[in-house]
This record gives sequence, C-alpha cells and structure tokens, in this order.
Amino acid sequence: MSEIYTPPFKMSEEITNLVIEIAELTGKMTVSEQLTKNPKLRRENRIRSIHSSLAIEQNSLTIDQVSDVIDGKKVLGPPQDIREVKNAFEAYEILSKLNPYSVKDLLKAHKIMMTGLVKEAGVFRSKGVGVYAGDQLIHAGTPADYVPELIGQLFEWLKKAKLHPLVKSCIFHYEFEFIHPFSDGNGRTGRLWHTLILAKWKEFFLWIPIETLIHERQDDYYRAINASNTAGESTEFVKFMLELIRDLLKKLADGRSYRGEKTTEDRVLDILRENGNLSAAAIGERLGLSLRQIQRVLKNLKDDGIIEYIGANRNGYYKIRE
Repeated sequence: MSEIYTPPFKMSEEITNLVIEIAELTGKMTVSEQLTKNPKLRRENRIRSIHSSLAIEQNSLTIDQVSDVIDGKKVLGPPQDIREVKNAFEAYEILSKLNPYSVKDLLKAHKIMMTGLVKEAGVFRSKGVGVYAGDQLIHAGTPADYVPELIGQLFEWLKKAKLHPLVKSCIFHYEFEFIHPFSDGNGRTGRLWHTLILAKWKEFFLWIPIETLIHERQDDYYRAINASNTAGESTEFVKFMLELIRDLLKKLADGRSYRGEKTTEDRVLDILRENGNLSAAAIGERLGLSLRQIQRVLKNLKDDGIIEYIGANRNGYYKIRE
C-alpha cells in the first residue's frame, strides 16, 4: 500500500476549540481520579454503556434487567436480548486488552459481541447490507468484496495519522459505520471501538458512558451521520461527537457522576433521602415493587455499605449510613 488512505474531513476552528476544551476537562478528570478509585461507579457506568448501546439497537431490557443479567440472576425477557447483554459485557470486559490498530482484534471483539446472534460473527460480511428507516433505505454499505481492503486502509490511517486522538476516534467511528463491514452489530462494535481508541489516550474513557448520551440524543446522532453522508465527509459527525463528549466530561469534572435512567437502587436512595427511615414494605409500596423484589435491592445496598438496618426484624427500618 504505497499511500495511506485519508478519510475526507475538514478541520474547523470550532472542532479545534472543542478539542482544546475537552483536553482541559480530561486534565481535571485525571487529577480527581474519580473513576480509578471508585469501582462501584465504574460498574454503574459500564452497565449504562451496555444498556444504552444495545437499546439503540432495539434491545428491550431495562437497565435493572441488564444489571441482573450481568450479575448472573434470572431475568424474564427475550432470549436474544439476554444473549446480547451477556455478549456485550464480555466484549467490554476485555476491551483494555485489545489493540485499537489491529483488524484481528476488531474481528475478535465482533465475534464475542455477536456469537449466537448472527452466522457471520467475527468475520466480514459476505453479502450486501443496508441501513433502513422503516422500509426506506437510507444507506447502502460498501460492496462486500471491498470491505477487507477498506477496513485495512482505515486501520492503517488510524495508526499513522497525526491528528489528535479525539478527532481520529470520531472520524474512525463515522468511516466504520459508512463501510458497515459486518452483517449485523456494526453500531455496537463501532461505538465499542470508539471507546477503545479514546481509552488508549486517556484510560478513564473505559468507564465513561458515552453510549448513554448517544442513546439520549439518538435522533441527533443519526442526523449527524446523514449530514456527513450528504456532505461526503465526516466533519459534521466529528463536531457532534466532540460536543457530546464535552458535555459529558463537564458533568464529571464538576464531581457529578453521570446518571441517565435511574436504577432501582438510585430510586430507593432518593426515597430514603426524602423520607428518612422506612421499612422494606414502605419502600416497596412507594416503588410499586413486591416485598421480595425490594428486599433483594436493599440487601445489595446494605452489602455495599450504603444503607444500614436499625432495630428488630419485625419493627426495624432502613436508613442511609452516615
């Protein structure tokens, strides 16, 4: 390969300023070390990342059900949705060991992510593929015969380009989705790889739920992709993603963990903060949960040292630990 393929993209003053702003915010994050010192927060964010990335692909499980699947608990839900969660968790767990410049590792990640879900797990697709909005084709992927070569060129560019990792990760994300190299799982794999590229720059990106903001702004996400498709370059998509990352880091740099959809544990703690000392039955009634369901949640919070039980078995109550 005599010349490195260069994806079409124009650096703008706005993008330059976003990179500078994000770099300053990551400096604050590094100093605070919030995520490296807080395994509970890392776990919560990973669950949110997995839930959000799969919800974008129409997975029906709630964030509490995703948490239960990861914990090995029995969940009533579509078997395929449960399998998607198990696969995604396994892929995210090995993420730090993957090489962002290795096509072989990309195929490995896709195989883990899609095993039991598609026939061509871990291999490039053998047929054409399209992205549809209802019955309308909005994007036709690269012809299958050209996929290995184009992905190889994209990875070579990723490895050698001198652009800032923030910009390179966003360009890669867009180009990957444009090529659409797999028969299925392109979205979740592309978002996974975006995280990996950022994590090789700043490790704490492994634990930041960028996927949650993408899910919340899903329509804007697809609009940015379509705008770049129309323009024939990734500039609009890069700007959108950098704004997304900037907004999330602002929350984290201010010392606030990002919380999208609240877990049952979050809602229990909200109730205890607002109403003081309550029994399991009273908390369950407020949340519309059975006594058995709420007792399981309370046990988890108690085991984590977040709440405590005061009094006798029959007449005691729960309170947040001082």
